[in-house]
Amino acid sequence: MIKTNAMRMLDKAKIEYEVREYAVDEQDLSGSHVADVMGVNHDSVFKTLVLKGEKMGYLVCCIPVDQELDLKKTAKAAGDKKVEMIPMKDLQAITGYIRGGCSPVGMKKQFPTFVEESAVLQEKIAVSGGLRGVQILISPQVLIAFTRGSFASLV
Repeated sequence: MIKTNAMRMLDKAKIEYEVREYAVDEQDLSGSHVADVMGVNHDSVFKTLVLKGEKMGYLVCCIPVDQELDLKKTAKAAGDKKVEMIPMKDLQAITGYIRGGCSPVGMKKQFPTFVEESAVLQEKIAVSGGLRGVQILISPQVLIAFTRGSFASLV
């Protein structure tokens, strides 16, 4: 198994997590497909989205894979007037991660992080481990504490 930057950071902080690997389908990088391949409830698999706010700059949101981000709710949670998704072509330069492998843990910089509040209903949620084909299962409360993030209504 490959150790990703996200895993190394969690290990260094002595954070408990599980790793689940899955076969990557380059034709379908959706989180819904990941949940299906892993055989887990879609509500427990969270995709990581990177946005830019007018005032606050870059921010990270984690939402269930079958949900759509509500930009107005996200802006409100971030204390900003307006937020928008960053262009996909900028993702790697900003975060160090590529589409399908973007983790809320271990980005180039620590950005404000928001996790959809429904995560608290799950014992563990799956987020990208920082590489396509790798998911980290972690307590949502532990993820929030580690990223210094907060739960918010985002969908």
